[in-house]
Order: sequence, then structure tokens, then C-alpha cells
Amino acid sequence: MGKRWVLVAHRSGARLFENRGPGKGLELLQTVDHPAGKLRNREIDSDKHGRSFDRRGAGRHAYSTEQNPTMHIAELFAKQLADLLDEGRTHQRYAQLVLVADPRFLGILRTALTPPTAALVAASLDKDLGNADAGELAKKLEDLIYV
Repeated sequence: MGKRWVLVAHRSGARLFENRGPGKGLELLQTVDHPAGKLRNREIDSDKHGRSFDRRGAGRHAYSTEQNPTMHIAELFAKQLADLLDEGRTHQRYAQLVLVADPRFLGILRTALTPPTAALVAASLDKDLGNADAGELAKKLEDLIYV
């Protein structure tokens, strides 16, 4: 078994760890901060939506948004992380990948992965462990992988 990367992510940041095999623990490789992930919809999209007249009558209504702004920011961050993982895969820096994120962001992240990178996902954990230290994280992952 080769190196295994463990990505622990949430909307406002991520940490990338490396595991070199059973009993070797987790070594922090990189931290990626994403402060925009902490913003709320009203802080991102401060403008009100435009208004329009109804086809018939004098009624008016607001235009709707096609996408939630916080969701869009989460998708952009997931794409940034997917690019990081894809670069690691193309340079053969890992053989397997483990994804750890809250359920919603994990789904967004999986969608952003390229098929070759997604094929290297050995396990995933749908929990928000973004603030867990390496020891706590290893303990949570021991049912999925040998850390």
C-alpha cells in the first residue's frame, strides 16, 4: 500500500494529511483557509433582487435567484480542493484518498472530483471534524482505515 491522503474539509477551510501506513499516524501536509465560507447569504449578496411587473394587472414581484450564494461559494471551494487533489494524483503523491467532511460539503466535494481522482477514494466519513486535532482524527478514522 502506498501513501494515503486524508482531506478533512468544511466550507471555511481544509487540512490535508498524509498517512504512510498502519501505525504511522497522520502528518499534516497543508492547510487551506477559506474565510468566504463563513459568510452568510446576506453578507455575500447584499443587493436586493430586481423587481418586475406582473403580465396582467398592477402587481409587482421580486426576481428570484437561481442559486444560493453560500452554496456557490462552497462549490468554488470544493473545486479548489478537487484541483489540489487532482494535482497530487497526477504527480503520484498518493495511492488512496480519504475524504472527511460534513454531509452537505462532502456531497459537493464528491461532485467536484474528476473521475480518475474519485476512483482513488478508499473511504469517506460524513462528519464535521474540521476542528479535530490529528490524534482525535486518527481515532475517528480507525474504523475506516489503519492509521
